[in-house]
Parts: sequence; structure tokens; C-alpha cells
Amino acid sequence: MDAHSDVPPPAATRRDRNRQRVKERVYASAMTLISQKGYAGASVEEIAEHADVARGTFFNHFPRKEALISAWAEARRERLMERLEQAGAEQRPDGGGPPDRPRPAEGLRQCLTVLGALNEEEPELSRAMLTAWVRSGRPLEEEPYLGAVLARLVESGRARGEIVTGLSSEQVGEALRDLYLGALYRWTRRATRGEDPGRLTGELAAVLELVLHGLAAREPFHDEERCPDRSDRPEPQHRPDRPDPQHRPDRPD
Repeated sequence: MDAHSDVPPPAATRRDRNRQRVKERVYASAMTLISQKGYAGASVEEIAEHADVARGTFFNHFPRKEALISAWAEARRERLMERLEQAGAEQRPDGGGPPDRPRPAEGLRQCLTVLGALNEEEPELSRAMLTAWVRSGRPLEEEPYLGAVLARLVESGRARGEIVTGLSSEQVGEALRDLYLGALYRWTRRATRGEDPGRLTGELAAVLELVLHGLAAREPFHDEERCPDRSDRPEPQHRPDRPDPQHRPDRPD
């Protein structure tokens, strides 16, 4: 074990705290203007002016404007995990967590409900940043963090025999992430066209039910009253007026 592993990190200096406050102010100004004008419509100069800092100060904290997308995504992930932990749907990184965590299907419902609520609470900002996230190519470059969160919820259910699937937990998590993004894209597109976007949380709930219950019709439930065992039925009797299916005429010599 490292002899210095128990040494607490050094306390932040006044300069560090001031620097963090300025960064948070710049970020907050950026999110406000992007909500109002869209990502492309909010320039670095306007953001700096709104935050009451010099243009160079913006770049001291964000090397380029696209860095705001990464900062927004990270903030969104932190809010997601905080709410999931409060709801008991996700374990903490240290492996802890409340003992009365919900069953996996309910945990998945809570996760998608939280995701929907986060977007509905800030609809203009969510749509603007989602558009910027897609246009920047982030979906192809970033690791599927949300897929990993969903995969952990699925895996906990598999370990307890509550979820059965021939796919890996990672595959199921990624599929659920894809369905979430598809619903989010549709929600954004409807609003962009001036249509009523509807409730994202409701659409996500419907998507999850589709995954949990599937599309295919199920086989009829088998029990003794509704579907008697075929072994209890009498063998069909051969009728002399019909040819015996087992009978084969002899071949001529």
C-alpha cells in the first residue's frame, strides 16, 4: 500500500477558489445565452461580456468553444448520478448504496424517468446542446457512459435472476441507450418544427415497456385447467372408412 495514500489532498488556495468561481460564472453565462440564442448563436464574445470577463479569460477556462459541450455533458452525468443515488437505483462508485434499492426493472424505469426530467426541466438548453453534441461528432467519439450505467442496472438483475436475456448486459445497456437517444432526437425535432414535443418521460416509459415485454405474441399459458396435458388425451381410433396412415401396401414381387 502506498505510504502516502491516506494523506489528504492539499486545501485549495484562495486563488484556486477564485479561479473556480470565475469558471462557474463563465459556464453559467454560456448556458444562459445558449438557452436563449442556441449554441451557434451565442458567441464567445457575448458569453465573456455576459460573465463580465475578458475574452481571453474565457479561453483560460475553456480552450475552445466546443469545450462547453464536454462541460455540459459532464455536468449532466453528475446530475444523473446524484438523482439515481437519491432514488436508490444506482450504487455509489465505492460499491455502497441503500439496502432497499428497487428491483432492476424499477431501477431502469427510474433511470429513464430521471433522464427525461433532466431534459424537460431545461428544454431549450437541452435541445441546443444536444444539437451541438451531435454536430460535433461526439456520439461517434465518446464512450457510451449512459450505456454503462444502464448495463450495471441490467447486470444487477441478471445476478439475482430477475432479468433473463441471451445478450450481454453491455449489449442491453447500449440498446437502451440507443432507444433513449432516438426518443430524445424525436422530441427535439418536433420542437424544432414548431410542433408540440409532448412528454419525453412518457415516451421513454413506453419505450422501456416495449423492451421489457417485447413485440411478439406470447404462447398461451399452459395449465391443467386451461390447456390440458396432451398425454391425458385418448389416442385417436382408426376409422375403417379412412385409410390407416401407418398402413403401407406390400410391394409386388
